[in-house]
Amino acid sequence: MQQVVVERFGGVEELQWREVPTPTPGAGQVLVRLTSIGMNHADLMGRRGEYKLSTGDPPYTPGLEGGGVIEAVGEGGDASRVGQRVCLAPDAVRLSKGRPGTYSSHYVCDDDEALAAPDELPDDQLGAVWLPYLTAWGALVWKAKITPGQTVVCPAASSSTALAAAQIARHHGCTTLGLTTSPDKVASLESAYDHVVVTHEHQDGERVMRPWHRDMKQLTDSRGVDVFFDPVAAGAYLNTEIRCLAQHGCVVVYGLLGSPGTVDVTPLIRKHASIVSYVNDEVFSAGRDEMMRGVEHLFEGFASGAYRQTLAARFALADVREANEAMQRGAHVGKMVLIP
Repeated sequence: MQQVVVERFGGVEELQWREVPTPTPGAGQVLVRLTSIGMNHADLMGRRGEYKLSTGDPPYTPGLEGGGVIEAVGEGGDASRVGQRVCLAPDAVRLSKGRPGTYSSHYVCDDDEALAAPDELPDDQLGAVWLPYLTAWGALVWKAKITPGQTVVCPAASSSTALAAAQIARHHGCTTLGLTTSPDKVASLESAYDHVVVTHEHQDGERVMRPWHRDMKQLTDSRGVDVFFDPVAAGAYLNTEIRCLAQHGCVVVYGLLGSPGTVDVTPLIRKHASIVSYVNDEVFSAGRDEMMRGVEHLFEGFASGAYRQTLAARFALADVREANEAMQRGAHVGKMVLIP
């Protein structure tokens, strides 16, 4: 089978594509031929040595999600599952289970970790669901408990996770606002959000943050924002979010893309507001039933057409270096996938 290995931390040149023996599933396991591998910024951070909690030390195989077709079952397994289209369960690819990442053409997992996918989910999206959609569902529905009529704001609006969050918030009756640093992306984002706001502008050749809190005030009729779904969470950006919060509002932090800086939390006290964090490990730790509640909701959403993934680009697995470089540039809108 094909597999990508990071021999040592560093640049894209450390991504090595190779042919290795295809594994055989053991009892209670299945072999999945992957048709789609979701790419995530965590993959890039891991390659650079910035995410050892997920990768461990090299050599290792990157990749946090995948999906495809069951090609074989282990001893005593249900042979009728061969040929079934599946998504690897959200918690299937975890370092604590001693398994490799998904940057490969085949993957072995437990039988109950190969989840039958809805017909409406295309083959090239089977491995691109959980990081954007379960993160958004877990943060907004499971943790923040959004309700109809609230305003949900998504920084990094062109990311697959923010786009998923906008769909989930809309499905739950919320108004959605997208924030982007790039005016060039506004046209491609307008259909995904109720409003799109540009947060930065160029002055004397420098990119600086504009006073976008005024836009938030106008768009919420001065009431403020109920929930920020935030992967930036630092410095002046976070200060502005706090300033824009409504009474009892909340900033849900799911990433750390921003540069550290001083943050004034005084307004949180006055507004009875809060900053909380979310990662999918939280819902995993709450038990499989809670995780499957999210999975079932999302599968139903894809089946009904309420949720629809935006694919920014598809790359052959052999072109993994080119794919990493494209993700680093950050010019895309939506999810990038590798196709073995």
